[in-house]
Amino acid sequence: MLVLMMLHDISPYGTAHCETSALGVLLRHQGAGLSEPMLFGLGSGLGFIYWQGFVGGRVKPMELTRNLAQRLGLDLVVRETGSARKGWENVRAALESGLPVGLQLDSYHLEYFTTKVRFGGHVVAMYGHDDERAYLVDTAQQGGAVTTSLESLAAARAERGPMTARHLSFTLTGRPADLAAVIGPAIRANAAEFLAAPIANFGHRGIAKTASLVEELPPETGMMMERAGTGGALFRNLYRDFLAECLTIAEDPALRRAHTMYAEIAPMWTAVAELLTDGKAQDAAAILRELSERERTAMETLATVAI
Repeated sequence: MLVLMMLHDISPYGTAHCETSALGVLLRHQGAGLSEPMLFGLGSGLGFIYWQGFVGGRVKPMELTRNLAQRLGLDLVVRETGSARKGWENVRAALESGLPVGLQLDSYHLEYFTTKVRFGGHVVAMYGHDDERAYLVDTAQQGGAVTTSLESLAAARAERGPMTARHLSFTLTGRPADLAAVIGPAIRANAAEFLAAPIANFGHRGIAKTASLVEELPPETGMMMERAGTGGALFRNLYRDFLAECLTIAEDPALRRAHTMYAEIAPMWTAVAELLTDGKAQDAAAILRELSERERTAMETLATVAI
């Protein structure tokens, strides 16, 4: 088998969530080893959406990446095209310049996925290919350093439907800004976005709406909330750990109070997931109603962080 292109100075290990796993690969290549919770939090990644039976706990695909790059002062180059040929040329050009490249695609076509789920917002890092296979980094749950055929990769990038992109690839370069200067703005921006959700399907109002429609949720919702790349507790574990890491960098009373709140909120989301999995929808609804108020209060607290 002919090896056409391979980057060897890559740390090919995945973490819990797909987009932060890919970002970790790209940033480690630049000499910046940030934890997954820090990547998630600096990208103002926490959110909530209920949409036609789908429950999500983060901002839309690539918004986290764009937020992170802007906040850290990194050079983010995103390329998107309707041409499969041009899309592949963009990937090869990045690799040939010595950069790993992030890809947004539909996980359904990736051969190493044992459970086939259509999700067009999946993100991986690619660090090489030969004449048959692509070499990727995905989440630890999916195997970390993995491979898939070039044909399956092309199909995943070409898929159309909800949350998909048009052969999207991206690179990150530069040295990140001082964390002490950016954690406060990241926290306040996430709080503002969460509290000012434009419709009742988002933010704390979305959590309350989900409580009223809980009987309509698909059977697999609980599993997806807890184990499908969320880091547990619908991303609330990641955000709790981000706030804890921020407290090692700067002290702030509102930040400390909010961290305590999310330390209590996160296991409540795990309980909701377990109840939904066990078919106890109304018990889950009662916790969701409480979570709506708790998250509103926590985000109002984070909006006052002064660091």
